[in-house]
Amino acid sequence: MDKKICTYICTGCGIGDAIDIDALTEVVTGEMSQDCKTHEALCSADGRAMIQKDIDEDGVNVVNIAACSFRVMQDEFDFGESVITVRCNLREGVAWCRPEDADEEYTNELAQDYVRMYCTKATKMEIPEPYKLETINRRILVMGGGISGLTAAIEASKAGYKVLLVECSDKLGGKAAGWRKQLPTKAPWTDLEEPTIGGLVSAVEADGNIEVKLNTEVARIAGTPGDYYVTLKPAGTQSEWDAPAKVTTDEQDKIDKGEMEDPNAGLKHYMERDPNAEVVGAVVLATGWNPADVSEYEHLGYGKIKNVVTNAEFEKLAKEGKVPANVAFIQSPGGEEDDKDFPFCNSVTSMVALKQAKYVREDNPEGKAYILYQHMRTPGNMELFYKAAQNDDGIFLSKAAVTAVEENGDGTLTVKAKNTLLGEDVDLTVDMVVLAAGMVPTTHDAPTINLAYRQGPAFLDLELFDGYADSNFICFPYETRRTGIYTCGGVRKAMTMEEAVDDATGATLKAIQCIESADRGVAVHPRSGDKTYPEFFFQRCTQCKRCTEECPFGALDDDEKGTPKPNPTRCRRCGTCMGACPERIIGFADYNIDMIGSMVKAIEVPDDDEDKLRFVAFVCENDAYPALDMAAMRRHGIDNLVRVIPVRCLGSVNMVWIKDAMSSGMDGAILLGCKFGDNYQCHFVKGSELANRRMENIGETLGSLGLETERVAVREVAINEYDKIPQIISEFVEEIKELGPNPFKGF
Repeated sequence: MDKKICTYICTGCGIGDAIDIDALTEVVTGEMSQDCKTHEALCSADGRAMIQKDIDEDGVNVVNIAACSFRVMQDEFDFGESVITVRCNLREGVAWCRPEDADEEYTNELAQDYVRMYCTKATKMEIPEPYKLETINRRILVMGGGISGLTAAIEASKAGYKVLLVECSDKLGGKAAGWRKQLPTKAPWTDLEEPTIGGLVSAVEADGNIEVKLNTEVARIAGTPGDYYVTLKPAGTQSEWDAPAKVTTDEQDKIDKGEMEDPNAGLKHYMERDPNAEVVGAVVLATGWNPADVSEYEHLGYGKIKNVVTNAEFEKLAKEGKVPANVAFIQSPGGEEDDKDFPFCNSVTSMVALKQAKYVREDNPEGKAYILYQHMRTPGNMELFYKAAQNDDGIFLSKAAVTAVEENGDGTLTVKAKNTLLGEDVDLTVDMVVLAAGMVPTTHDAPTINLAYRQGPAFLDLELFDGYADSNFICFPYETRRTGIYTCGGVRKAMTMEEAVDDATGATLKAIQCIESADRGVAVHPRSGDKTYPEFFFQRCTQCKRCTEECPFGALDDDEKGTPKPNPTRCRRCGTCMGACPERIIGFADYNIDMIGSMVKAIEVPDDDEDKLRFVAFVCENDAYPALDMAAMRRHGIDNLVRVIPVRCLGSVNMVWIKDAMSSGMDGAILLGCKFGDNYQCHFVKGSELANRRMENIGETLGSLGLETERVAVREVAINEYDKIPQIISEFVEEIKELGPNPFKGF
């Protein structure tokens, strides 16, 4: 497009008091050769009217708003799809974050650098053209016919969407169909309720929008959101589409070199479209859970002693009316020193023990139920259910370590426990022992979803989350690391029936949102509505596979030549592929290597003043940048030698930006991003971790050039650490000051 750019500088909110506006205007009109106007409140009706008049009458189509953070006033500065809007942060980024001893000259230099950077950005940005599929399918595949799957199907149908519900067994209802009673869902939260699963089954069977396939499994899912094609197979059988082996990067290199046989050599058709496949737009994964294996705890006797059963097995006995008079419910494996719970134990297993203890009391007037635990968890209103059990004179609860379960000659069992709340060891004589087997998600042991993705048939790094199909557990519930596939119920986390119903509703809404977003050609969470998608200049692609390997969401496959094959509707627009590419052939219309690199080069680097060192900070827009804004709102001072550039994710940071910064004389570069590791907070899963790994590599490059590796750094910042971020930045600056100026300065 032919651009007509105008920069609008706001003087309100303290900006005009902190910054020399005349000097700032001269930078725009003189140095950057662009039009410039000022206003005391650009977000006001008068301010916006001034901008709109320039758009309507003077043909301005690129608006550079030099005012507040891009995180605020988004609606006020939305001038339509035909106008590019750039946001230069002078309020939080300069005026509100001045240190107490701020030098006026330094403050103005900071503001002028930001104006240069964003005037440059305005020249580089383009209006994106959304990617749209030729056809869109709005049917939703629901995998699993238990309580979550049934609810998801019903809710999708209510919203007007067709549903294909696949269940591997010969009937609907899942595990809930075998429950005798369910936990309370209403006040007074003390009484068990009759199961409602039958009503859900009847509703699904009577719904014309829902097609049910029993005794059926998913052999594979290929394609993209809005155009998935699903191959089905009879439950328990093999299929030509069964998931191929997942090879490591090293193994793939050996395959490419001919040093190792490709284990998938006979499955190259796996990426092809099955002509018999059913087409859907999104997937709700509701395949549930399986009881955890508790046989490893030999001292408890499971598998050896007849009347030692799991909680799932006891529920079946209870429904058949076979509840003994005296039962011990063991919540943790115990042992001499072990105070941990069984694997996958949780609040649900605690509440199930209370529920099943009530069975003992209901069926046996003189019955006794002993609940031996290390931790009891009954959140929310279920605390009332817990108290009701405590008030039952036939239910005994005690913190205890179970050291042994032994058979007696008369068919009873002795449970030996120590470290009880009574402060003494006890021996309990009971008829049956029930072990609190945890709820293992079905994705823990098998792919289940069987995706025809280069990255494998399931999800990456599930070992970090005990097999739960997680994307970002805190920020984005229901999501998986595969766009268009949403989890609910026991496959997502352990939950009660009531929670599973709510969970399924949420996952269904996400699936609907994804289909409609794909139809409009825009991204889903967390960059909802983003019309950009990565574009590749394949003529320079070396088939290094870094983009396909590092994409957190499986948006890239390979074609038959090993060249990346983009699937735009799978993409979440994080830019990790852009940061990974050594050839720099990947970019977005409004976010690319050249644009950010040019912004870095637009920063003025004094070469004759050792006090005026220059630092660039690439800051993740998801956690770290909001933390900076919040620090500024509280008037915390940020070192004004640092120039901040927001990035979509640290995973999108290409190392050429660091090289450009250092070669231009920058004295240091710091990346501020989300926490990574086991308790990661990255919205795009691995961005901070990848950036940290890449920075280690560039550190070696700096060393070979005679530059100290300390001049580049990655720091983790949570969104609520706004009070720490000024210190994090200051400490980095002080470290570099001790090293002295960049020796390349002035070259």
